[in-house]
Amino acid sequence: MDSYSMSAAAPGDDRPRLVVATPASPSPKEPVPLRRKLLRVFWLFVILAAGALVYQSQKAQSNRPAKVAAGVKVATVSLGEVDAIVEVSGTVAAMNSASLLAPRILGSRSGLNRGGDTNFGGPAGGAGGANSDFNLVLLSLAKAGTPVQAGDVVAQFDTQNQVLRRDDYRDSVVQLENNLKSLTANLAAIKEAHDQSVAAARAAWDQAVLDLQTAPVHSDIDVQKYKLAVEETEATYKQLQHEASLVEASQRAQVRVQELGLEQARIELQRAENSIQKMTIKAPMKGIVVMASIVRNGEFGQIREGDQVNAGQPFVSIVDPSSMVLNANVNQVDAERLRLGMKAAIRLDAYPDVNLPGTLTGVGAMSKESTFRATYVGEIPIRVRIDRLDPHLIPELTGSATVVVNSESNALVAPRTAVVDEGGNEFVMVKDADTWRKKQVQVGLESFTSVAIHSGLQQGDTIALQPAALMTVSR
Repeated sequence: MDSYSMSAAAPGDDRPRLVVATPASPSPKEPVPLRRKLLRVFWLFVILAAGALVYQSQKAQSNRPAKVAAGVKVATVSLGEVDAIVEVSGTVAAMNSASLLAPRILGSRSGLNRGGDTNFGGPAGGAGGANSDFNLVLLSLAKAGTPVQAGDVVAQFDTQNQVLRRDDYRDSVVQLENNLKSLTANLAAIKEAHDQSVAAARAAWDQAVLDLQTAPVHSDIDVQKYKLAVEETEATYKQLQHEASLVEASQRAQVRVQELGLEQARIELQRAENSIQKMTIKAPMKGIVVMASIVRNGEFGQIREGDQVNAGQPFVSIVDPSSMVLNANVNQVDAERLRLGMKAAIRLDAYPDVNLPGTLTGVGAMSKESTFRATYVGEIPIRVRIDRLDPHLIPELTGSATVVVNSESNALVAPRTAVVDEGGNEFVMVKDADTWRKKQVQVGLESFTSVAIHSGLQQGDTIALQPAALMTVSR
């Protein structure tokens, strides 16, 4: 495109003139000299060569044995067993057990038919009252952990009150039986006397009727008297005859009252006899004795002789020591690795030196929220059977179990901290005379503390427990 500019006018000519300026054509670029291109290639080659030399130097230095550093902790590779485990904690319980309850004493809580009234022996529930018969005080009790057979006596409650109660009702039964006999005899005499009165009234009525038949030979006044006598004797006879049924019903009622009292006394006597037998507690099965807890003076403690317990209160248990298990909970992630029949080692918190074998016999089907963890952490209940009897085993003991998920035996074992993972390859630092050498290994099963070495090491090799520091030094 042309450009325009204003040029200066000739002298004496004031008119401006338009001059067309033609654009200058661009000058061609000067070609890069060949010498400069060669120089660039040369420097690129120098840089690449230098990088290669540095890489080879570092690689050679990394393969060079490191000098033995002072204070390096070491371990010796040896043959052993590596177990992949799951740790759980729980509570000891017995699959087969029987809880023994304090006896429930039956019977009237009053003194009726016992030689007294309803407040026999004092106010009900008060000191010395009728309710004292139902107090349950332990006179004797088997010691905790004692082995017992089915039918052995485990506990004996005080039977004194029940014996007195039985004797009272036994005497009441005898007395009520005699009272019934006496009442029956008295009522029979009364009935006989009443029957005689009825017969006499009938005879008097008949006599009055006969006297009335002599009216033709008597005056009118006598005739009226005879008629009144007939009516009076007839009314007396019918009244006595009507009373006979009432007397009989009254006597039957009196006899029934005495019979009911006698029956009640006999029932109370039988209850007292049964209560005395209930005061002796026997073992329903073979096992060991485990004491329950009781609040005594504001503190929890085991049941002991002299304690008073309530009716129906559990005070001792008989457990089968061959059916002891550890009930525990496991994280739902770890539960996926568990299978029935896996072996376990069980330890008791109260007895650290006791180590018992176990077998996983139950895994829950559904998870539940953890009590002590976040709500999103699910736990699954498991059951570990304890395979060996031990006198220390009692229910409610806390303990833990190590369940063996997988195992490698007769393998080269190294500490887990001695193996370093670099890009998917495992290395260890092996001591060679007075130097350390980095060596690649192939690992197998890992536990929390150990790892099985399949190749790369030999039995007796000395390796570093902190290889990362030595690898840094060797570089």
